Amino acid sequence: MSKKRRVILLVPAAALILSVVPLQAREMNGGVPQTAVQITEWKKSAPRVYLDFGDGDADFIRTEIPFVNYVRDRLEADVHVLVTTQVTGSGGTEFTMAFIGRGDYASVSGNLVYASAKTDTEDEIRKGYVSVLKMGLIPYVARTPIRDLLTIEYKEKIQPTDVVDPWKFWVFSLSVGGELHHESQAKSQMLWFNASANKITPDLKIRLGLSTFFARDEFQYDEKLIESDSREFNLAGLFTKSLGEHWSAGIYVSAGSSTYGNLLSKISPAPVVEYNIFPYSESTRRQLRLMYKVGFDFVRYREETIYDKTKENLLGEALSATAAIKEPWGTLEASLEGSHFFHDRKKNRLEFNAEAAVRILKGLDFLVDLHYERVRDQLSLAKGDRSLAEILLRRKELATDYNLGLEVGLSYTFGSIFSNVVNPRFGDLGNLDISYD
Repeated sequence: MSKKRRVILLVPAAALILSVVPLQAREMNGGVPQTAVQITEWKKSAPRVYLDFGDGDADFIRTEIPFVNYVRDRLEADVHVLVTTQVTGSGGTEFTMAFIGRGDYASVSGNLVYASAKTDTEDEIRKGYVSVLKMGLIPYVARTPIRDLLTIEYKEKIQPTDVVDPWKFWVFSLSVGGELHHESQAKSQMLWFNASANKITPDLKIRLGLSTFFARDEFQYDEKLIESDSREFNLAGLFTKSLGEHWSAGIYVSAGSSTYGNLLSKISPAPVVEYNIFPYSESTRRQLRLMYKVGFDFVRYREETIYDKTKENLLGEALSATAAIKEPWGTLEASLEGSHFFHDRKKNRLEFNAEAAVRILKGLDFLVDLHYERVRDQLSLAKGDRSLAEILLRRKELATDYNLGLEVGLSYTFGSIFSNVVNPRFGDLGNLDISYD
């Protein structure tokens, strides 16, 4: 049996606060002053860190944590820091930081978690996750001579207290906006309103949302005024209960209307059940969820459909599988969903979505984004022809057998593997990375 000792970092970020303070060259190590040359040599021996943190402020991290060497290729790293995020029940963000040792540091791995509040500023959030990153890097730095340039300050542990929340964990959000564009031959205006109310606890999830949308376009063509309107209203609610680390059950309810979808009104309650093959506690790193839903649709149409209907009641079911993985080799998320109506199983839909960024070779990544729908269930299509304005402005849904979207690409990075230097001059003007997004 191997005698290597695995160090697991499971310190709650909210309970323990550590600050790592770099010492100046004049300070003592065992009573002997350290010269600038010695410090430079020690910095060369510091752990090489690959920071896999797409949403992080890289410049701020490098500035606040200068006692490691940053590399931009994970294969050159001693420590791979993989940071994943998910939204908390209060609307904040939970950062799960996996510290993965490589080479001589392979026996040192673990996880730390930092959670921000919805009301935190960007500066408060980045200071919070930097503080936790420092804690996670200490076991690696402690194995190198550069540890003598650091001190660790321990602040008295805050005693746990019961949380008294006058809002009972409810979080509310409102947004309203509009756009206005005028030219001599064309005018367009748009208004929207969104509202949400959410309550999320470890055992319960309640999400309520409302959105409205209105758009109007006017064009002058051959002295003729062409007008087109689009209106949409949606109301949705999700109520789920945790049944352990793998099972969840609940009900989804939606209601709405849409000029584009030829819907005067549609009310759809649907019981749902979900099974996650991996524990929900590992959801930031990996998920494989199977969901089954059976739903009732009570529909009233604005115009008579191609099936000679002005209203109908429908019963259908849907089964979906979703996989999401984030590992040092890359990220992958894919989902497959099939649905049909019981009164006519030929009225069905199959939908596939996939996003991936996979490391092929050192510095070379393969990128793909795929969406495909096989459509056989357009029951709400209105009779009659579409005007040119309705087609070009997508004011009314058109018949189709499929929807397909595909993006693929390669990303290759080469040059120096080290990236410790931060130079903020000219801000965004100095960032000339080419993007075709």
